[in-house]
Amino acid sequence: MMRVGYMLMLANQHEGMSDAEMVREEMRVAEKAEAWGYDAIWCPEHHFEDYSMSVDNLQILTWLAARTSTIQLGSGALILPWWSQPVRIAERIAMLDAMCNGRYICGFGRGLARREFEAFGVPIDESRGRFDEMAPMLINALETGFIEGDGPYFPQIRTEIRPRMEKGLKDRFYCVAMSPDSAKAIAALDTRMMSFVQFKMEKLLPNIEIFRTEFQKNHNRNAPPPLLVDDCYCNEDEGRAEEVVRQYLSAKYISILQHYEFMADYHKELKGYEAYGESARFLNDLGLEGAVADYISHQACGTPQQILDKLDKRRDIIGEFEWISIGSFGGMPYDMVEDSLALLSTKVMPELKTW
Repeated sequence: MMRVGYMLMLANQHEGMSDAEMVREEMRVAEKAEAWGYDAIWCPEHHFEDYSMSVDNLQILTWLAARTSTIQLGSGALILPWWSQPVRIAERIAMLDAMCNGRYICGFGRGLARREFEAFGVPIDESRGRFDEMAPMLINALETGFIEGDGPYFPQIRTEIRPRMEKGLKDRFYCVAMSPDSAKAIAALDTRMMSFVQFKMEKLLPNIEIFRTEFQKNHNRNAPPPLLVDDCYCNEDEGRAEEVVRQYLSAKYISILQHYEFMADYHKELKGYEAYGESARFLNDLGLEGAVADYISHQACGTPQQILDKLDKRRDIIGEFEWISIGSFGGMPYDMVEDSLALLSTKVMPELKTW
């Protein structure tokens, strides 16, 4: 059975809406995900811009834990290089998992946006080293109950994590992998792979295959299905769906390009980010209008049947996968967001749950 999640981004591209009002609206909608039948609510970590203000996903998920009872709650993801003390992350995760009765799902990432690294005073070219040092510390701590480390970035004496976990997070760990470098690195950690859909599946497939090959090599068993994240809008009227997506998803993707500077050709100079230089060339060859159109074409939007067909075709290319939909983007009015999510819950998710 396919697992289906909902991700709230806390983006503010709403004309005339304060950040505080946006946050309250995003939380109100996310709270409904349980009644709509989603398996999990996810929240990323981003800072400083309209693109996303999900500045502390553990805090956000704690609020949602108090407002729900059965749905899982996932960090998608905690950006480890921006955190200075792994022990504090481990404690906060242990506390949240205790409060929500074991519903927490743990996701790690290493970050990409240059401006976020600069604001935190962390050199972006240290991201791989910091991630590779902290991730195994946290995974081990949340499985064994003790954290320790002797690396250059996060030295830590052996310390017990309290509250003690009732059960470890085994099989509840995910790591974001958007490049061959990351796919190989996370396969060594015995976690699941999480990727945000940006290009056609044939372009993502090599990363998935790297993950599968390296996972099998490291752990002597088949890799679990990857988790893919799409922007998603659903409407029974195909023409209306196209119109809405053209307006709001175009605005969302332009904010992505600005936030990550994807069309700037600086990533090729950064250790561990070389693959993004190739993506920059691809996007610049398309031009802004072409890049926006290409991105939209790969997201799970349209009528219920169009969305099912797109996801089924994806399954033919990459095999089984888990799925997260982002339903609020580009300043879309919240009544439209809710109508789309409600339609997904009745016309799309029941079929997905049979896959």
